[in-house]
Amino acid sequence: MERPRMEREPSASEAAPVAAALFAWGANSYGQLGLGHKEDVLLPQQLNDFCKPRCIRRITGGGGHSAIVTDEGDLFVCGLNKDGQLGLGHTEDVPYFTPCKSLLGCPIQQVACGWDFTIILIENGQVLSCGSNSFGQLGAPHGPRRCVVPQAIELHEEKIVCIAAGLRHALAATVSGIVFQWGTGLASCGRRLRPGQTLPLFFTAKEPSRVTGLENSKAMCVIAGSDHSASLTDAGEVYVWGSNKHGQLATEAAFLTVPQKIEAHCFQNEKVTAVWSGWTHLVAQTETGNVFTWGRADYGQLGRKLETYEGWKLEKQDSFLPCSRPPNSMPSSLHCLTGATKLLPQLPARGVTPDNYFKVSCGSEHNLAVIGLHLQDFLKVQDGY
Repeated sequence: MERPRMEREPSASEAAPVAAALFAWGANSYGQLGLGHKEDVLLPQQLNDFCKPRCIRRITGGGGHSAIVTDEGDLFVCGLNKDGQLGLGHTEDVPYFTPCKSLLGCPIQQVACGWDFTIILIENGQVLSCGSNSFGQLGAPHGPRRCVVPQAIELHEEKIVCIAAGLRHALAATVSGIVFQWGTGLASCGRRLRPGQTLPLFFTAKEPSRVTGLENSKAMCVIAGSDHSASLTDAGEVYVWGSNKHGQLATEAAFLTVPQKIEAHCFQNEKVTAVWSGWTHLVAQTETGNVFTWGRADYGQLGRKLETYEGWKLEKQDSFLPCSRPPNSMPSSLHCLTGATKLLPQLPARGVTPDNYFKVSCGSEHNLAVIGLHLQDFLKVQDGY
């Protein structure tokens, strides 16, 4: 049953800005919570004296490190740093959020944290990287095995507008919708699951290589899981490639060497407006507010009951049996969120667009969804590990 439309104006208390606060909890073996110690935290604990009202633009996390981008474009980092993934010029772990001084004066637009590396997008469209380069994930083919200070990645095409980082690979999308990928993290999986087949260059390149198969589409953003990649186009289409071990690519193939579009009927023939990815599952929102999930489900990360049927299983080699399909490989709507997200664009809030009402953050095997009215008080949370 559709909920009635709300016509009231927000009260003064609703419209007034509220002082922002930063909380952290969970695993903290490397100080990645920024609390000044390395003890795990069971309950949310506030980081005092860090946050100013509306100062945080983005939060993201990697295998053991965290990063914050402020409204002014400053970058703060903490946590595991054995490969220099914090970009601070050394390899000592840092248990509190510390400014990346080498980037002061270079406004940061976005940060993507991989397992042991970091990709940074500056507002002028330049991309930098730091951390481990063992798999070419820094986009510097002739560079050292690690880099402790952010270094520019050579992208000779156009301005970059979006970046993403997987376990050991990275992605970037240009202003004209071209997608680049680098890092060899997906290559071993591809060779194992597609024996005898030559992989496209972008799976094996240690420098940015254009993703082929997307020539007839314009990517608006890129998304990365542990061993898969995805892009969302301006037409509201989702393309996926890489490992399909857990059905995260919505196909029967064990590995996609060429980007494949997820058919519109999988999203009830609606355009997709946002996509998020965990390690092995994805979440998408459509233009009407429907939310879909698919991929690995054994930790409850899809937010719905498992759909099982006889005969489905995985081989020991991590590939699918012929003509089999994982039980949650097709996008399915989360009805518990549909009503809320459909209602939100109707709620009057000054200066807030519909897509700002609903945000998702995917961890490795879990999700958080925020539904709210006040963009000025909302922390734009990115996916973390």
